[in-house]
Amino acid sequence: MKTYELLLLDADETLFDFRRAEAFALEGAFAERGLAATPEAVARYDAINKDIWRRLERGEIDQATLKVERFALLFAEMGVALDAADFSDLYLAWLGRGSFLLPGAEELCAYLAAKYRLAIVTNGIAAVQRPRFEVSPIRRHFEAIVISEEVGAAKPHPAIFERACEALGVFDKSKVLMIGDSLSSDIAGGAAYGVDTCWLNPGGAPAAGPAGGRAPSAVGGFAPTYVVRDLAELRALL
Repeated sequence: MKTYELLLLDADETLFDFRRAEAFALEGAFAERGLAATPEAVARYDAINKDIWRRLERGEIDQATLKVERFALLFAEMGVALDAADFSDLYLAWLGRGSFLLPGAEELCAYLAAKYRLAIVTNGIAAVQRPRFEVSPIRRHFEAIVISEEVGAAKPHPAIFERACEALGVFDKSKVLMIGDSLSSDIAGGAAYGVDTCWLNPGGAPAAGPAGGRAPSAVGGFAPTYVVRDLAELRALL
């Protein structure tokens, strides 16, 4: 394996349990507005939210629109007369309290910090992400937290990766590895920027090739340099 100096890590569903944070925030915000976060409502929010974030990645909408539009669409489907902008603010306040790590993330970060320089690169809303990071036990291991809203560009745009490397003064791309769970933002973005990538693929999607080691073929026009199934495999790789 190559020798790397800087590891860029995605946050949500790579280190942080964002599904748990979302459920926590939806339940809290719904309860404050006198609604029940039913499984059906949560499932519809999840589908709408994923589509909205894909539109952001493609540059079709901005983050300000994303914050409100997902709830406007959800409430329209539910037939609920709530102000989407007001609810968005409430939801984001709850989400900023949801700092839940995935199993093994704390131990992994301590291990990696002893060998590499670390930075988080995340597509997210600063008012949500920074509070979650600042109270997390892994925060001390990262020299920089780079958030798309603050950069003005979201993964897979090369600008966000460039900002992270500039923040740490690492300009040799051969010394950088991007690690994340999303092919469309983390892996495609890292590859477009010109750095090696490691795809965290817990579902074992067959398009990525065998879990662990080097990916044998391109996925959607690009190939992850490495593929791992979980954080334990990532630690063994690095």
